[in-house]
Amino acid sequence: MRSFRAENVSAFVKALLDCERERAQQAFAQLYNRYPIALTRDLAVAKKWIRDRARGSERYGLVASSKAMRLKPHAIDIRVAVDPVHYFLNERNDTRSSYYLEDAATEFQVQGLELDWVCVTWDADFRFGGSGWNYHDFRGDRWCNIGNPDRRVYLRNAYRVLLTRARQGMVVFIPPGDPNDPTRPPAFYDSTFNYLRELGIPEIK
Repeated sequence: MRSFRAENVSAFVKALLDCERERAQQAFAQLYNRYPIALTRDLAVAKKWIRDRARGSERYGLVASSKAMRLKPHAIDIRVAVDPVHYFLNERNDTRSSYYLEDAATEFQVQGLELDWVCVTWDADFRFGGSGWNYHDFRGDRWCNIGNPDRRVYLRNAYRVLLTRARQGMVVFIPPGDPNDPTRPPAFYDSTFNYLRELGIPEIK
């Protein structure tokens, strides 16, 4: 079962990131009955989804890209250092543990490690642009395009890591944005949300 999940999740995530819609849809359809994936614009709903599904000692937590600088309005600040020892090993009553769903571990902290259930918090650093991905870095008070090919590959791989950390299933939170905030207009997020939904991932509210 673990091998089935790992292989199929990897195939789905690869197709998703390669923008191969039909292949991603097929991979998702094969995967979903054994490995639930959900999509939401509401972080509270996402947290409830993974809490409700975790059984016994199954571990769950938030993850985010190290460039996800505009999740702060949702109380996710990736600049807060996460100690992987506390995050992965401490118990439910410890605010430093993944169970508390307060601190989001980045690709640096979760590389090579796994949780049972994961909430992937997706920011505007990596945006779907209709036919491919747009890459951004937040500098000062605005998002800037990433032109360097190596940095683009790194950001893409960061999301590959985040999307393959869950053993049992995952929920993807994509913020709704805020039309009154020039750093978080809905347009920065909507295309990514719509793309993932078109792949077959069900939305929860």
